[in-house]
Amino acid sequence: MMVAARAAALEALCADMTEASVDPANPRLLKYLKASMGALTCETLRVLFLDASHRLLADEQLQHGSVRQVAFYPRTIFRRAIELDAAAIILIHNHPSGNPVPSQGDIEGTEQLAEIGALIDVEVLEHIIVTAHDHRAIMADRPSARPKPSAKVILRDESSDWRSAPGAARALDSAQKASRRRLLRRQLVGAPELFGEPAWDVLIDLFIHEAQGKPVSTSSFCIASGLPMSSALRLLQRLCETGLVTREADRLDGRRKFIRLAPPLGHRLMAYFTGGDE
Repeated sequence: MMVAARAAALEALCADMTEASVDPANPRLLKYLKASMGALTCETLRVLFLDASHRLLADEQLQHGSVRQVAFYPRTIFRRAIELDAAAIILIHNHPSGNPVPSQGDIEGTEQLAEIGALIDVEVLEHIIVTAHDHRAIMADRPSARPKPSAKVILRDESSDWRSAPGAARALDSAQKASRRRLLRRQLVGAPELFGEPAWDVLIDLFIHEAQGKPVSTSSFCIASGLPMSSALRLLQRLCETGLVTREADRLDGRRKFIRLAPPLGHRLMAYFTGGDE
């Protein structure tokens, strides 16, 4: 009866974890971890794999050790995280001695795992040490050890980035003047359909936005061209085919694409506008 009652209690605590986002500081989670593994006679590494909303994907024991130690294998942990498409993990291991104070090895291993996780977009939320009656959270006790989430590493040949070249500020100013004068010319003369140069106009607009660090989506490009949507898309296709512009997927929203000047054209336009007003 006692074994059945304990199993039922653990099942109830586990059910709470699967119904909401998992918080490593939640008292019910800590109670479940202490009850389920705090009294184990050998050190065991357990990992909770979470999705982007911190909902539980899997609760797995990955390593079994001895009375005094258990090995951490980053390759094993993060390979499993990638298999599950996990966005975050919580590490747990027990101290059979009954003393939850982390060792220096526990702390250094946690920092190493957190650094590796930050590089592959798998956040280490916490590393909890449990005993039958107590626990310690390594990262909560050492907030300075938590690495800042890192963006994806962008590999870029800086020589191809015309925005960092000398004279870029002057070129931007000249391009803005050219854009304003074209607009003023159309307003003064009227009959804007007689002054249509959509390809050149959109390239100037792209140049200005990129120099200001503002991305231009496909929809923004089509609107700026002043053409009907179908004609604007055909113009964009021709610009891409001739290598003047490129389309790049938005890393945050796969449904959207950004339009960018091809680097050689960016350099040529910068040289053109650096020479003065149009």
